[in-house]
Parts: sequence; structure tokens; C-alpha cells
Amino acid sequence: MGTATLTNKTPGDCPSGQTSVSPVPPSYDEATAGIIESCGTDGETQFSWNDQNIRRVFIRKVYTLLFIQLLVTFAIVSLFTFCEPIKYYIQRNSGWYWASYAVFFVTYLTLSCCTAVRRRFPWNLILLAIFTLSLSYMTGMLSSFYNTKSVMMCLGITSAVCLLVTIFSFQTKIDVTTCRGMLFIFSMVVFISGLALAVVLPFQYVPWLDTIYAVLGAILFTMFLAFDTQLVMGNKRHSISSEEYIFATLSIYLDIIYIFSFFLQIFGTRQD
Repeated sequence: MGTATLTNKTPGDCPSGQTSVSPVPPSYDEATAGIIESCGTDGETQFSWNDQNIRRVFIRKVYTLLFIQLLVTFAIVSLFTFCEPIKYYIQRNSGWYWASYAVFFVTYLTLSCCTAVRRRFPWNLILLAIFTLSLSYMTGMLSSFYNTKSVMMCLGITSAVCLLVTIFSFQTKIDVTTCRGMLFIFSMVVFISGLALAVVLPFQYVPWLDTIYAVLGAILFTMFLAFDTQLVMGNKRHSISSEEYIFATLSIYLDIIYIFSFFLQIFGTRQD
């Protein structure tokens, strides 16, 4: 099968009666649909200047939304921890917890599974706000059963760990996005351990099993935080689309909340 070749022609080379036509520049959709990424000598993807600008705007969106989410969560946790009347009310009315869990579950499935919804403004931000409030309520209620000093200590430890992991993920040349298989296996280990914990702990066969499970969970979601952070960065083998800023924010926010919850199980002191 022959191959077609294109040669550059000057206006004088055109047959008589014909005029040369300059090529029409592609539209934005055509140009972005066929972006070719070139690989450097170290195997990392090298992006064009426009790609880097788009990625910077994407990262700014993600961390702005994440900062707002964490502020809301911190405010609710502090309110439920320091305000004694509210603390006693939410502890005695567990129905609000299960209602917030149902809202959390529905909004999480909607934002995770429905691409059209999480990309549609302003519904994506509205659902993200509802998701944040429901998960913040659940986290605040969990914190209300622990000593105030231990809650503040766990908040500080979580902040330090998340900051160090984020800096590490941005600065290191290690590609954590290639470790999906290891994360999946580790997740299965933690999942099976959780099922075993639900069966064993009521009978009090192994009192320290709860702490071991919390340590495994904290390690797992710390690794997920590094993984999701590098997906947001976009300069590793795998990356998340710059249109998915809602999903990226959701993933990192969940990682941080789970890390705090597991640290609370490890270091927290329950109230009498």
C-alpha cells in the first residue's frame, strides 16, 4: 500500500488557473484532542507550556476547595469538642449521625460515579458542599467522644503528616502512581482486617487488635494521599484530567479525614 507524501509548494508551482490555499488552523477541540506527550530521558512526561499552565490552574482550584473543606471540618470538630451542650446533644441523638451518613453515602456515589454531574457547574460545587458538611458532622461526632486535648493533638499530627506527605509528593522523583497494584493489595488487607475486627472485638478476644487496625489504616491512607497528590500534579506516569478538579478534591479530602480518624483511634483518649 502506497504512502501519501505532502510537499511544500510556492504559489508559482501551482497549475495555471488554480490558487494556493493556506492550511486552515485547527479548532481548539481538534488541537486538544490529539495532544501528543513526549517522554524525557528519565521516562517522565514532558508537557508543553500550555499544558503546564492548565495544570497549575487545576492544582490551584483543587487546593483552594480543599482548604475551604478543611476549614469547615476544623470549625465543626472544634464546635463539637469545646461546646459542652452541643457535645452532649449529638452524643444522645445518634439519629443525626445516621442521617448524615446517608447523605454522605449518596453524595459520594453521585460525585464518584456520575461524570456529567461532577463536571456541571454549579451542581458539582453544591454536592461537594453537602458532602463536606455531612462528613464534617460525622467526624465532629466521632471527635466528641474523645478527650479535648487528644483531639487537638491528633489534629496537629494529621496536619504535620499531610503537609510532609504533600511536600514529599511534589519534590520527589519517585513515581507513586505506578504502585496501584500494591495499594490495591494493601486495601484488601485492611478491608479483611476490618471485617475480622467487627467479628472479634465484640467478644474481646484480642483487645489490642483495634490499635493494629488503626495503624494499618493510617499507613494505607497516607500512601493514598501521596498517590492522589501525584495524580493531581500530572507530571508522573499517571495523572488525573484537569477537568476533574471536583473528583481530585474529593479524593484528597477523604484521605485526610481518614488519616485523622485513624490517628484518633491510635492516640485518642476516650472520655469516661
